[in-house]
Amino acid sequence: MADAFIRHIELLGYEKRFFPSQHYVYMFLVKWNDLSEKVVYRRFTEIYEFHKVLKEMFPIESGDINTENRIIPHLPAPKWFDGQRSTENRQGTLAEYCYTLVNLPHKISRCLHVVSFFKVRHDDMNPVTDSQIKKPEVFLLPKDSKQSLTDITGPIVLQTYRAIADYEKSSMSEMALKAGDMVDVVEKSENGWWFCQLKNKRGWVPAAYLEPMDGPDESEEQEPNYAGESYVVQKSYTAVEEDELTLKEGDTIEVIHKLLDGWWVIRKDETTGYYPSMYLQKAGEVNSVKSELRNRSAPPRRSTIRNAKSIHKQGRKQISPETYRRNSKKYIQSQWNMQGNSQNKANVIIEKNEPQDNKAKAQPAVPPRPSKDLILNRCTERTWRKIL
Repeated sequence: MADAFIRHIELLGYEKRFFPSQHYVYMFLVKWNDLSEKVVYRRFTEIYEFHKVLKEMFPIESGDINTENRIIPHLPAPKWFDGQRSTENRQGTLAEYCYTLVNLPHKISRCLHVVSFFKVRHDDMNPVTDSQIKKPEVFLLPKDSKQSLTDITGPIVLQTYRAIADYEKSSMSEMALKAGDMVDVVEKSENGWWFCQLKNKRGWVPAAYLEPMDGPDESEEQEPNYAGESYVVQKSYTAVEEDELTLKEGDTIEVIHKLLDGWWVIRKDETTGYYPSMYLQKAGEVNSVKSELRNRSAPPRRSTIRNAKSIHKQGRKQISPETYRRNSKKYIQSQWNMQGNSQNKANVIIEKNEPQDNKAKAQPAVPPRPSKDLILNRCTERTWRKIL
């Protein structure tokens, strides 16, 4: 079996912890060569000690012999006291450091020192906590941080969701759930897998097993786009349910509705149905994130969950497949009609407007001025002072 190595390291943000004393740890999403993804937590002092040892192991590449030969990135030393401001300001530097580190020659980026440092530890899965002390505060890096690494968010209150049924995990990166469990959602991925935390446990959970506490509807769920958005199928899938589509790799389709559970409504010719979003890639894009997940199974759909129980009296608003099909067909027909009648449209507009030009346009009625008593009784002090 080939040795493990890291494909990508992404800085998610940092946590402010209060046990055994107040301190800060950075959150890293580490993607390995076996397509697994792990979240690890490291203090900056640990990262700096790792950096110093790495420089000692590769003195030429660190520039100790000749500064012109340096390829290992710089990392500033920790301050005597690391507060929240310095922790925030350092995120851009750390994000760049991790990106450069993974792209160094294999003798450095895949050495045992790097691999061992970013492997999951026991306290990554089960951090030491105290129930008497408030839970850690999470500060996430914005999605567009690669374009503006200095633009760091403030504190983000994680959304709390409830599990509607039991879920048994199928891999180490996932997290098992019991019906009624309350989880905090750290990251929502378009592929339908959400990264959640429950007390001391963290892992990926199918979004279909979760419901928001404030209502059954997902406010982040956008409206259908019947015009369609062009995508290319990256992995074949055979339909299991009647409202799903069977497609082959390389097929070009149009996405109508992007749903949060990872099953998007798509259109192939005049046929509509559901398809796993993680098997799709936007037309024209190269090296998409979804292509890295092609060997991972699609998340379950909510309609396939047995014994699902919601705390809300009304269920989630759902659009029937027939409605998708009818509206999509109507959109296609309207496009054809617009193209066929484009030449006659200008003449029709002229004919309709000609007799209207001879008619006097109605003027809007001017409302009467309010009386002094009405102003004194209904308007603010600032307004009625002007009439005194």
